Amino acid sequence: MSLHDLDLSRIAAPMVNQSDLPFRILVRRYDASLVYTQMLLPERLLNDQDYLEFHTRGLREAYDSPVVVQLCGNDPDVVVRGARTVVDRADAIGACVDLNLGCPQDSAREGHYGGYLLGQKDWPIVESIVSALSHTLSVPVAAKIRLCQNVAYTRDLGERLEAAGASWITLHARHVSARRRRQGAADLSQVRVLKERVRIPVVSNGNVRTWEDVAANQAETGADGIMVGETLLANPCLFANVVPDPVNISLEYLDICRDHPDTATIQTIQTHVRHFVDHQCGRRPWFNKFRAALGRCETVDEIERLLRVKVQRWRGLAPLASEEVDEDGAHEDDDDEERVREVEVEDVIAALSMLQ
Repeated sequence: MSLHDLDLSRIAAPMVNQSDLPFRILVRRYDASLVYTQMLLPERLLNDQDYLEFHTRGLREAYDSPVVVQLCGNDPDVVVRGARTVVDRADAIGACVDLNLGCPQDSAREGHYGGYLLGQKDWPIVESIVSALSHTLSVPVAAKIRLCQNVAYTRDLGERLEAAGASWITLHARHVSARRRRQGAADLSQVRVLKERVRIPVVSNGNVRTWEDVAANQAETGADGIMVGETLLANPCLFANVVPDPVNISLEYLDICRDHPDTATIQTIQTHVRHFVDHQCGRRPWFNKFRAALGRCETVDEIERLLRVKVQRWRGLAPLASEEVDEDGAHEDDDDEERVREVEVEDVIAALSMLQ
C-alpha cells in the first residue's frame, strides 16, 4: 500500500463511535473514496484484548479497503507499537495510519493528546511520533490537524509534519475548543495557505453540508480532497449527490450490520438510524416518539420493525413488507398506537384538571 494507491478526493472522517465497519461499507457504496476508523487509543490496543478484537474486526477483508486507522497519543513508542499491532492484523488490505492532532474533547485535554499537542512546545513530540511511524511502518502515515492558536503557525507545523514523513495532511480549519467544537465556520483560506506551503497532498475538512459544498470547498482551497464528518451521518449518500429515503437507507445499513455481526454496538446502530431519520423528519410531530421507541429497541430486528411499520405509518405511508412483519406484528402495532393515544388523552385530562 502506497500513497499512489489511495484516492483522497472524497473521505469519510473519523467519528467517535460512528465510524463502525457497517457505516464505512455504506458510505463506500455511495462514492466515498476513502474511510477512516474512529480514533483508537494505542494503550488499549496493547493492553485490552477485547478492545483490540472489536476495533480490528473486518480489517482483514477486501470490502474494508482502503482504510485509514486513526490513532492518538503523546508517547512515540506506545503509538508505534499500537499502530504496528493494527497494521499487522490488517496486512491483507494494507491499512494506513493517521495521527490525530485535532481531537478537542476533555479526555484529549486530560490525556494531553489530539488537538492539545498543537502548541509549539509539543511539536518535537509530534514530529517524533510521525517520524517513528513513517520509518517503522511500510504503509502511508498521515496527520489530521486543526488550526494552531496562532493561525500563522499552522503552515509551519504543516511543513514540519511533511519533513517528519507525513504522506498527507488533513486540516480541519477551526481552533480546538472542548465546549464549542464547531464554533463558527471553518476558515478555508487557511487550507489554501497550507496547500501552498507543502508539497504533499492536503485534504480540507469543514463547511460541507450539501453536495454543492464539496465542489465549492475544493475550488476555494485548492485541496487534493475533501473530508466530511457529521454531514455524512445525516446523509451517507452525500458523495453520490443523492438524498436517500430515510427508512430505505436505514434498512440498508441494518442489512450490512447483519452481514457483519459484532462490528457495531446496538447503541451505535441506534444512533446511525436516528441520524438518518432526523435528517428529513426531525421536525415532524412524531419524531420524539420515534426517538423514544428507537431507544427501547434491543435488537436489529426490533429496529427494522419500528422502521417498516411505525415510522412508515407516522409518515402516512403503507408498512413495508418483510418476513419479520406479519399480521400478528401489524395487530401488535395497532395495540401500541392505541396505548399511545390513551396516554395522550390521560395527559390532556390531567392538565385540564390542574387548571380547574
